[in-house]
Parts: sequence; structure tokens; C-alpha cells
Amino acid sequence: MNWVKRFQGRLAGLTNAIARYPLTTLFLVAAAIVNAYGISRDENVTVWLLTFVVGAFLGAVSQAVYERYFSKTSARLAFLAAVLVLTAGYYLVIKQAPELSMELVIRTSVALFALLIAFIWIPAIKSKITFNQSFMITFKSLFNSLFFSGVIFAGIAIILGTFSILISEVDFEAYWHTANIVFVLFAPMYYLSLIPVFPGKAAGTASDERYEQVNKAAQCPKFLEILISYILIPLIAAYTFILVIYILKNITGEFWTDNLLEPMLVSYAITVIIVYILASDIENQFAIWFRKIFPKVLIPIVLFQIAASALNIADMGVTHTRYFVILFGIFAAISGGLLSFLPVRKNGIVAALLILFSLVAIIPPVDAFTVSRASQVGLIEDVLERNNMLQDGQIQANPSISKDDKQTIIHALQYLDFMGYTEKIAWLPEDFRLYQDFERVFGFSLDPHDSGDYKEPIHLWLNAAEPLHIGGYDYLLETYVFTGDDSEESFAIRAGGKTYQLKKEPRDGEILLKLADENGKELIRLETGKIFEKYAGYSGKDMLSFEEAVFAVENDEAKLSVIVKDATVDIMDSAYNRADIYVLIKIKRL
Repeated sequence: MNWVKRFQGRLAGLTNAIARYPLTTLFLVAAAIVNAYGISRDENVTVWLLTFVVGAFLGAVSQAVYERYFSKTSARLAFLAAVLVLTAGYYLVIKQAPELSMELVIRTSVALFALLIAFIWIPAIKSKITFNQSFMITFKSLFNSLFFSGVIFAGIAIILGTFSILISEVDFEAYWHTANIVFVLFAPMYYLSLIPVFPGKAAGTASDERYEQVNKAAQCPKFLEILISYILIPLIAAYTFILVIYILKNITGEFWTDNLLEPMLVSYAITVIIVYILASDIENQFAIWFRKIFPKVLIPIVLFQIAASALNIADMGVTHTRYFVILFGIFAAISGGLLSFLPVRKNGIVAALLILFSLVAIIPPVDAFTVSRASQVGLIEDVLERNNMLQDGQIQANPSISKDDKQTIIHALQYLDFMGYTEKIAWLPEDFRLYQDFERVFGFSLDPHDSGDYKEPIHLWLNAAEPLHIGGYDYLLETYVFTGDDSEESFAIRAGGKTYQLKKEPRDGEILLKLADENGKELIRLETGKIFEKYAGYSGKDMLSFEEAVFAVENDEAKLSVIVKDATVDIMDSAYNRADIYVLIKIKRL
């Protein structure tokens, strides 16, 4: 039966993967065991997990190097020994750290990413096999691995849930243990079982049969070709059009300060590069058109992104995230240039470049963390020296510095504390604790709400105990005004066989109430900004009398009054002013 043969083939593939990647298998088993222990005992085993994951990656990369360049058993044993030494060295380094810092986790993550790219790239170095083929094999294998692992986990979870409901309650830990086995052990091993042995110097790996197997494994499935050519590429084209329009429209304005745009541009660059590589061996007009145009389009877009990020650095200094964003932008711009002029067979140079940039980002002295630490410390020192707060290496408290300088110190020091760098700053007191010692050391509160510049919003309510006299009006409606709302709203009023419109229109930071006739002619207007101007001086008060709540305008055409039901006045930011109101209308000439 076909399914039996397929199952036997998959089982054989897993067995071969174990033999092919012995150390990787060993480290993954160890990671699963340690993780299971952490789940059962509710203990932090992150150090051991990171160590075993690093060992697993090193084991896989060493096998790729061996198969590509070596054939003797002694060389393979030497690689295995080197992996064990490097893994042990990594463990000793992170074990000495007083705690597992964010910096260490990020450095490890970037190193693992570089190892993954190396694993994909190595088989294609000076080989008949291209990087595009190796990347396609990896992409397909990763997708299949995640898909089947997800299905297996979902199936087991459903069985556990059904058993828990119908027969006997199952401890929730069972789901975590299932996820551990499936995703920590099975998924990566299944992925490795799908990676063919690439042609190389290892015994038997340079045969024509091996080339044929790899070429077959690297073929783009029809559904993926359709997905890339007729769905992803048109979507990227539409997204590109929107980005270009936005950049051109806001080139002199908010483009340079829009924080949401930065991750959008980075995501765009990543998507374009990945799709380009996947489409490198697809020969239809959409794919050919994409390969010719989009690397060139990528260059100016990422250059704009780099410029915007550089301007943010000028204001807020370097952080490791912004460092990575700029470094990736430089990589994307260079890659766009290379992909524009090099043949698709040479795409492997992008992988080499990515590995190089990854190493630059984590190896001192120009790494993301050394640079960001120096930048943020320098930012604080500039503020301290400008305000005469740093004398003989000691901080002199000064509560009277400007609000901007306070914010600069607070934000920079919060970042340094988050990254665990405060102990390395010479001018901070020994055993400085940010949230306990900040106000004593600097002279002002870490919480901007507690600073002398902050003022609480004013909240007011109409005295409901007072009866409201509303004589002299024909219509009443209830609505609200919110200065942060830039949308328009209208209410239809039928009177004397005619239809009138009461409109709410944002204008210059306030909401206008305008009454217009059926021809659109304005009859009368009320400026609601007067409400908040009046109530801004009501600090310490919470109840409004009827007289205080009424705002009225009148002319020969109509009469318009507002009764404030409740109001909030934000002294710090008028964009958050809001009032719930009753609107009373009298139309005089029907």
C-alpha cells in the first residue's frame, strides 16, 4: 500500500537523519528532557536550553561543512569534537553571568540566525547546486515540518481534551509536554530528514544520482509557483505602490517621525528579498518582471528608511533595535544593488553578506550593544553636563531642568536598566536601583505624572439634582464632542416640511457644531472649544450648575444651545478633551 511505503520512507528518513546528525540529535533530546524537567518543576532552565540549541545548530552546520569539503572519518570526528568544545565554551560563558540578560539572549539569537543561513549557504559554495535551490529545499522542508508538527500537536491536544471531558481530567501540563516533544524534538528532526545530502567531497556525495536527487528536491511545487507568481508578487506590487505614494506625499512631514513606518519598511525589505530568491528559478512573466524591477525599487525605499532611522538616532540616541534596523537597511540596499546586476545563480552572495552583517552586529567593539550602551550613556552625560549636574564624577540633583532634558535622562536610563548596563556606569552610585533611587539621585521623579510639570485632567459632571428648563426649543438630541476625533458626523432634523442638518466638524483642534438648511447654507454655528477653555480653570471642582453647563448662540435664523452632561479637560494635551452633551435647537424661519 502506498501509505505504508510513504510511512516507511519517512521513518527511514528520520533514522538517516539521526545517523547523519548525531550531535544535533543528542542535543535536541537533551533540550527536550531539560525542558520537560522545567515544565514539571516550574523551574527556569533557559541557560541549559540555549546551550543545547546552540549545540544542535553547530552540529548541523559542522555536518554541512564536512559533507561539502571533507570525506575522511577523522575529519568528521574532529568536527564533532570541535562542536562539543564550542558548546561547552558557550555554556561556561553564559553560566558566569549573574542573570540571563536581554543582551545575551539577543546575541545568541543573532548567532543562531547566522548559523541557519550558513547551513543553507554552505552546500552552494562553488557548487553546481545554487543557493536558490538550497534555499528552496530549506523553505519547503521547514514548511512541511511545521505543518506536520502542527497537525500532530493539534491531534494529540484534541485527544487529550476529549479524554479530559469524557473520562478523566488531564493535567494542563500534558499539553506543554506534548508541545515540547513535538516542537523541540520531532519538528527539527523531521526538518533535517527532508534535507538531502548535497554534492560534495564526502564519499559518494558527488555522484550524478546525488545531483539528480537534489535537483528534484529543489523543484518548486506548482501550488507554490502559483502562490508566488500570481498572489505574492501582485500583493507586493500593490504594497510597493502604497508605500511610494505615502513617502512622496509625506516626504516633508510625518514620514520622518512615523514610528510605525519603520517596521513596515523592514518587513517589506525582508519579504522582497525572500520572494526574489524563491522566484529565482520560476520562468513566467510575473516572476521575470519581479526579478527585473523590484531589487531596483528596493534600494530607494530602504535608503529612505535608513535616513528616517538616522534622524531618530540624532534625537534619541542608538538602541540595539535601531542599530539592527539601520544595519539591516544597509544590507537590504546593498542586496538590492547586487540582485539588480548579478545573475540569479550568484544569489549566494546575499547569504554571505547577511552572515557578515550578523557577525558585525554581535562582535565588539562595533556591535549593537557596545554602540547602544555608549550612545545612551553619552546622551545622559551631555544633559548632565549641560545642566551642571555632573561634578567630579558625581551626580548633583537638580529638579529644575527642562522637561525635555528630564525625559531624555528618564528614557535613556530606563533603556540602560532594561539591558542591565547600569552597574557599568561610573557616575551612578554603587548598588543604584532605578525605581527606588532615581528621584533621590537626580532630584525629580522617574514617573512623568509625578513631576511638577504634570497636571491632572479635570473631570466635571452636571448636577443632576437641578431640574433643567428647556423651554423655547423645538428639538433635543444627545451626542458628544471629542477633540481627538477627526471624523465628521451629522444629524437630520425635519421641520416645516424641510430637512436640516446638524453637523459636527473638526476644525483647528476643536469640534464645530453647525446647523445648515436643506441647501447646505449655514444658519448658525457653536464653537465647542469655548467649553474646554472655560472649564480649564475649574481645577478642584467636580460639579456643574445648570448655568455653568449651558453654552448658547442665537441669530435671526436659529438658536443653538449645548448643555454639558459631563466633561473631561486634559490640561497636558487638548487632543483628549471630551464632553457628553445635549444639543437644543430652535429654527426660527421655517
